[in-house]
Amino acid sequence: MRLFLAIGLPKEIKDYIFDLEKKFKEAKITWVSKKNLHLTVKFLGEVQEKDLPMIKERIKIIHPKIKVKLSQIGFFPNAKDPKVIWLALEPEKEIISLQQKIDAELLQLFPHEQKFQAHLTIGRIKSIRRKEDFFQSVKAIQLEKKEFEMTSFQLMKSELTKLGPIYETLENIPLSKM
Repeated sequence: MRLFLAIGLPKEIKDYIFDLEKKFKEAKITWVSKKNLHLTVKFLGEVQEKDLPMIKERIKIIHPKIKVKLSQIGFFPNAKDPKVIWLALEPEKEIISLQQKIDAELLQLFPHEQKFQAHLTIGRIKSIRRKEDFFQSVKAIQLEKKEFEMTSFQLMKSELTKLGPIYETLENIPLSKM
């Protein structure tokens, strides 16, 4: 089964992102569905079912809740040749701290992919009709620095289908109040 660790978003943040998507012009974009918006903190890949109990035990780490806010719009691989649209979160160092704790617990099982950047993927660009107009529409977007609290993270199962991924929560790990 294909697994990853993610932080879900509150409904009001998902609603805001959904409304934000309407402001991008002059591009064909496949948007991440509202129900699937999340922050991936660790992609595990294909995992044997027999390894699930050990993974669940290792990810029960203690980490304080994190107050974060949306901070800027970004593109992968870069702004000159955008393929993915994402939103940055801050304070990034607090999210990275949580991600590093998770990484440390899972390093023996999943040594690959140690690079991490706190971001929410919101869409994948298929094509841009008029690049100048597209970037003008991006520049005109006034991103509200919406704030929310990360109170837990989830072990998620992902099944890829022709209609997009189907996610299932296998375990919810609360962050502490500290």
